[in-house]
Amino acid sequence: MTVTDDGGTARPQPGAETTPELVIISGMSGAGRSTAAKCLEDLGWFVVDNLPPALIPTMVDLGARSQGAVARIGVVVDVRGRKFFDDLLTSLDELEKRGVRLRVVFLESSDDALVRRFESVRRPHPLQADGRIVDGIAQERDLLRELRGEADLVIDTSNLNVHQLRAKLDAQFADHDEPELRATVMSFGFKYGLPVDADLVVDCRFLPNPHWVPELRARTGTDSDVADYVFQQPGANEFLDGYTDLLRIVTEGYRREGKRYMTLAVGCTGGKHRSVAMSERLTKRLIADGVETVLVHRDMGRE
Repeated sequence: MTVTDDGGTARPQPGAETTPELVIISGMSGAGRSTAAKCLEDLGWFVVDNLPPALIPTMVDLGARSQGAVARIGVVVDVRGRKFFDDLLTSLDELEKRGVRLRVVFLESSDDALVRRFESVRRPHPLQADGRIVDGIAQERDLLRELRGEADLVIDTSNLNVHQLRAKLDAQFADHDEPELRATVMSFGFKYGLPVDADLVVDCRFLPNPHWVPELRARTGTDSDVADYVFQQPGANEFLDGYTDLLRIVTEGYRREGKRYMTLAVGCTGGKHRSVAMSERLTKRLIADGVETVLVHRDMGRE
């Protein structure tokens, strides 16, 4: 129950229960769960590591009875829970039916990056038993496949350092007004691999490559002469207009479904010219449509 002061602001009555906000942190071992947990703690969240999933609803109930003292709870859940991990999706379903504000963050990383990290600290993967590290990684991916599909936010940490991961989480969970939807537009080069955390991927390789224009080769899609060249090509503006229209349908659907984050990947061969120019203009279109948007050029400068 709430009372309203003279200014019209609703606030809980003393002793009233307020359901806390909940974030589940999960993902691959070695992908940065500990860093994510520490980041949330620094932002004022109450964080519990390796809580058996069946106890998450109880943790939320305790937070609700704290009279606002525990308003935001983060729970790290992973395969260390062994057989208890099977209870996770059931617990999440129960919480959603109760109307708990719930988000799932899944930390992803490539096999090569995970192997390097385990070897650098000389620790076994929690599921490898008598096998190899890659055996444990494969088994973990299989166990987490369904949870990854349910995640609200997937972050690929393969090429992120600790500070970059913290910056990403800070941007999502710092104490500020929550927008309806956040988007990340990411340009990339297909020769460096697909972004594994992308929700949507489009290919700009149907456009002529500025790499073959001598005076444009050393420049990037952020330069006006390169962008002008790209958008003078047949189909470039039509593609931008058509994809913008499609994204309006997608973003409205995401809002209806309560999805708060989306990552749009725009690719070309090297991630330097066409995808960069297209991403720059697509970002402006999304911002104009009221979507809070961050622009990332993943592979620009790698050549």
